[in-house]
Amino acid sequence: MAITGRVPLLLLLGVLPVLAWPAPVTVAGWVLLVVAACGVDIAIAVPPALLVVERELPASVRLTEAATSRLRLGNPSGRVARVRVRDAWAPSAGAGSDRPPLRVAPGESAGQSTLLRPSRRGDLAAAAVTVRSFGPLGLAARQASLAVPGRLRVLPEFRSRTHLPYRLARLRELDGQASVYVRGQGTEFDSLREYAAGDDVRSIDWRASARSVRTMVRTWRPERDRQVLLVLDTSRWAAGRIGGDGASPDQLRLDAGIEACLLLGALGEASGDRMSLLVLDRTVRQRLTGSGRKGSVLAGFADSLSLAEPVLAETDWSLAAAEVGRLCRQRSLVVLVTGLDPALFAEGLGTVLPGLAHDHQVVIAHVTDPAEATRREDLGSVPAVYQAAASWRLALGTRALAERVRRLGVEVVAADPDRLAPAVCDAYLALKAAGRL
Repeated sequence: MAITGRVPLLLLLGVLPVLAWPAPVTVAGWVLLVVAACGVDIAIAVPPALLVVERELPASVRLTEAATSRLRLGNPSGRVARVRVRDAWAPSAGAGSDRPPLRVAPGESAGQSTLLRPSRRGDLAAAAVTVRSFGPLGLAARQASLAVPGRLRVLPEFRSRTHLPYRLARLRELDGQASVYVRGQGTEFDSLREYAAGDDVRSIDWRASARSVRTMVRTWRPERDRQVLLVLDTSRWAAGRIGGDGASPDQLRLDAGIEACLLLGALGEASGDRMSLLVLDRTVRQRLTGSGRKGSVLAGFADSLSLAEPVLAETDWSLAAAEVGRLCRQRSLVVLVTGLDPALFAEGLGTVLPGLAHDHQVVIAHVTDPAEATRREDLGSVPAVYQAAASWRLALGTRALAERVRRLGVEVVAADPDRLAPAVCDAYLALKAAGRL
């Protein structure tokens, strides 16, 4: 039961009869009259349990975009239902607070929409729908919470998709090249043509040349249908916050890694490669193998990565290497979206990286903190000098570690959150152009 603001106003009106007939019985009589009016109002109100409430909700929405939750209230009773409806959601759903009064005639239905603006990834579950059914006097109402289930999956924002058209143009340019002059692993035969100055003599086809009066060379193109595996680290590294220096917003390292996976997944699908995704820390959180269906990669990646959350534990790199071996039976491109930490490398990634680099082409995508550059320039106080020295020491250690890793044949891509995704795609295109896939 709930009362409206009309009840205290009605009680205040009782001052007039009390002033006219100042007696306790007048006060008691007026109060009883108001209570009786409220009782009659509640009795006439349609019980909320009799209403039929249905929900219409989209399956998913991208982060920062809006979605609408629609409720349809049916009134099977024989009385007019005067109701207010509260569609309850978690605070991260950003649900609007507009709850207009609804008047539903007998045998009819009415709708109410709630605008949702989610502020975090993942699954959002709708809470109970609270219905207040008022009587014709508008003094009191019956109230009940009805279970109307609903789930909205909030996909990653994918703000790096603005970089995709340019990379797709570069991919088409790469596919349209007449030849790839340096033959390497991951190239396939394209055609024969006459030898020209500057061609690699190792590409001369002696049998074709013997059948012709001219020297013929083989041309090569980047091989399609290659296996590309993206490994997203969701360990303690992913939980670190970066940015927040005024130039860029504060965000998780994991969010930058998700952007890199989405952009590379879309580009790799357009190039005809088989894209797979592995999300892990101490255990495997998500495993998505390439299906080969056009248009399925980006949707599958976005759906899986929407549930990715960082875990305050170190990555089990032995498990990661075993999963890579199980998913990649032949030489593949393995993109490790993780951090290069000199303090943890020797006992972590460093234990399996030489083996991975021997069997596959490995790329490490390392997100840098743009706030560190600002911190290294701040020498205004003694604490700031110590922070700058620590930041420089970490930067030099990471740079030296990256050079060691490159000597294993591993490509290292280090960039800030806004540039990491396009930088990883540029490295992917460069490997294709060089015939290293």
